[in-house]
Amino acid sequence: MTGSSIPSHASVVVIGGGQAGLAMSYQLKQSGIDHVILEKNQIAHSWKTQRWDAFCLVTPNWQCQLPGYPYQGSDPKGFMLRDEIVGYVEGYAKHISAPIREGVAVTRLKQDVGGGFALETSAGGITADAVVLAVSGYHVPNVPLMSARLDGPVTQLHSSAYRNPQSLPPGDVLVIGSGQSGCQIAEDLHLAGRKVHLAVGSAPRCPRVYRGRDAVEWLDDLGQYDLPVDQHNLKEKVRKNANHYLTGRDGGRDIDLRRFALEGMTLYGRLKDIQNGQLEFAGDLQNNLDNADRVYNGICGLIDNHIARNSIEAPASPHYEPVWQPTETIATLDPAKAGISTVIWTTGFRSDWSWVELPIFDGAGYPTHRRGVTSMDGVYVLGLPWLYTWGSGRFVGVGRDAEFVSKHIAASALPSKAAASAQPAFQPAENAA
Repeated sequence: MTGSSIPSHASVVVIGGGQAGLAMSYQLKQSGIDHVILEKNQIAHSWKTQRWDAFCLVTPNWQCQLPGYPYQGSDPKGFMLRDEIVGYVEGYAKHISAPIREGVAVTRLKQDVGGGFALETSAGGITADAVVLAVSGYHVPNVPLMSARLDGPVTQLHSSAYRNPQSLPPGDVLVIGSGQSGCQIAEDLHLAGRKVHLAVGSAPRCPRVYRGRDAVEWLDDLGQYDLPVDQHNLKEKVRKNANHYLTGRDGGRDIDLRRFALEGMTLYGRLKDIQNGQLEFAGDLQNNLDNADRVYNGICGLIDNHIARNSIEAPASPHYEPVWQPTETIATLDPAKAGISTVIWTTGFRSDWSWVELPIFDGAGYPTHRRGVTSMDGVYVLGLPWLYTWGSGRFVGVGRDAEFVSKHIAASALPSKAAASAQPAFQPAENAA
């Protein structure tokens, strides 16, 4: 299943061995299409190396629906911990006998002079009739250039390098960014008794449980995870939206930044700049908190309407009422005077498609595609957030997109298809589950 040797040619080369690449492999096997997966690291690498020790899913386990491999554990309404997620992805690769080559980095992808595509890799060259870029859009940790203007002995790290509170030097911790990772890392530190400062951005929040059920169950009933991007009121702009923050920790709960403030966490507005070692914040803390709560209560309202419209019996639940309000605007912060020893940048990732020498990108560097089928024949993308639906970048939806792409590949005129069609369709490995 694994190894670093590669063939000289494959009908389809899948680049990336995460859940998207593995789901693609399953669907290609269903169609009897010859392929190989090239993974520059190891299976589940990001889950293993870019998540903190207490990390867990924010969506319930029942949403782990990789094709042919639904969640089979005993806690469908629970939330897998990091190592359990790794086990799920590794188990899937074994279950489908994925033809994956680990430790093979693709360094260049271009059109082949003889037709098809040529790939340069750390294990040599390979050609393909079609390629699937299953590498997500999160390639390089995004740390703003202003970070270089922090003076003094302050430890700085990106969220992907954070592991636990004990690994940080003594002192206060400043977390920059309040998306899912930022809020959960701030909570991890807060629960450990560390003094936390949090720069709050525009990310929305979501209830964990409302009217007797996990909000994800209600949203699934409402079809929110199946809504196509072209039917969303924001259209393709939705791809730039931050995810809602909540947590699956300790069985799942809301994340309420206002309550954290009552318990001693210091909140600031969005970080604007760093000048002369001083951090400068926008005066938008109140607005950011209010907007996050507005989204929270908007989701509650959607659920209320769904319950009323369908005459569903469900216990009443109140909408959220703020438990804390900012009494002052903190415009600047001297980290040394505040006792801050560590700054954690939870500012996401940026894409790096520099190795792809194909005309498939728009002016902003995003692959132009319709549900993974790019503007260039034979080139596909998979696993991107909102590739087609909200579920596209998640365990719950990536399989459907992989099936769509696989059918498109099967309907195309692959030169190697005749040989591939003689191969048997997917059969799970014995005793692999």
